[in-house]
Amino acid sequence: MDNGNDQQIDVGSVVEAVSADHSFGAPLYVVESMCMRCGENGTTRFLLTLIPHFRKVLISAFECPHCGERNNEVQFAGEIQPRGCSYHLEVSAGDVKTFDRQVVKSESATIKIPELDFEIPPEAQSGSLSTVEGILSRAADELSALQEERRKVDPKTAEAIDQFLSKLRACAKAETSFTFILDDPAGNSFIENPHAPSLDPSLTIKFYERTPEQQATLGYLTNPSQTGQSERSLGTPSTQTTALPHGTIGATAGHRAIAQSNSTDISDNLFRYSAPEEVMTFPSTCGACTKLCETRMFVTKIPYFQEVIVMASTCDDCGYRNSELKPGGAIPEKGKKITLSVKNITDLSRDVIKSDTAGVKIPELDLELAGGTLGGMVTTVEGLVTQIRESLARVHGFTFGDSLEQSKINKWKEFGSRLTKLLSLEQEWTLILDDELANSFISPVTDDIKDDHQLTCKLLNVP
Repeated sequence: MDNGNDQQIDVGSVVEAVSADHSFGAPLYVVESMCMRCGENGTTRFLLTLIPHFRKVLISAFECPHCGERNNEVQFAGEIQPRGCSYHLEVSAGDVKTFDRQVVKSESATIKIPELDFEIPPEAQSGSLSTVEGILSRAADELSALQEERRKVDPKTAEAIDQFLSKLRACAKAETSFTFILDDPAGNSFIENPHAPSLDPSLTIKFYERTPEQQATLGYLTNPSQTGQSERSLGTPSTQTTALPHGTIGATAGHRAIAQSNSTDISDNLFRYSAPEEVMTFPSTCGACTKLCETRMFVTKIPYFQEVIVMASTCDDCGYRNSELKPGGAIPEKGKKITLSVKNITDLSRDVIKSDTAGVKIPELDLELAGGTLGGMVTTVEGLVTQIRESLARVHGFTFGDSLEQSKINKWKEFGSRLTKLLSLEQEWTLILDDELANSFISPVTDDIKDDHQLTCKLLNVP
């Protein structure tokens, strides 16, 4: 790092920089801080940057000129994700390239290698930006650090650790096959996919709902009494669920409730099918500031699809807004694969409901998004493609920096150009929604869905 470009500032300025909406190109900040080894003052450098295919992180590096102490750490500079994530990377023996994959481990993530019955809990390592090889090597070095002292006190334990270290180092040298699992309930960890935007045959990504215990670990209030509002009487109107008939509120108030959220596509598209029979209002807790707020909910039926539950929350204290679309009724016995042949401009205007369990495929581009990517949304075919394009542009940050190979730069530019051409309809293309829970939908352009020959739905057996 070039000290000539460093800015000596206070901690408050760093916090403001992290809170700002910078994509990349943020300056390097330097803060004077105390060394925990010798007690003298050293310097900590902060860099806010964007990791390709991931999100914004804050990298900090401390150095003490008095005793030589040095350390670094990576922290996520944003909000906790709505769901947790689990990455499963299959590493084959002799596959040295896999060890160069970039790995972001947040402070809440756990790393596991089932074949060795080995686990690195969140408290064992802080957040880090490394590679698969770097994480395994660091774990081996930390385990072997006190081996000489263990041999003097407990020879049997030291011998068992030596045997384990030989297996761990064999994995770190690609001498044996193993599975590298990165599980993070905060959803802020990441393993690089070198084949992006195509599917990685060695990497499996799953998203899951957090348990109450995981919520509490991340700092969420899981007990309503913690909000300080539990003293209210259950009989007061503020805590009673209220339902007003269609004649009183109807579609007008329902439309207004959803329009107040952060997803205008819901109000634009859902109401062309049917108006809600009733809008229910009930108290809830804001996910941002934990204050009491209101959530509005209604159930509506979409032709050729099913019942859906639309929920919208607004917080008057912090201004947080959120909307969700949930499937109604029982879980289908089979999944659904919807295939649309996009041929004309009318097809771009078709309504699309993509659930948070649905994967998206465009065979002409070799593009495949795993289930959970982009979350659930109500949009159009054009809106879905636009969202994919904007999402890819948002996660690139320094992808086009000096460190990237020219061949990869050309690959991404070519892919972006091909993605844009989909909306110009220079050629026909195919959109596939693959949903294990059958909660996704593409609207037909005919009165009877059977007469729409460009749209096909296939039921799938879910394993």
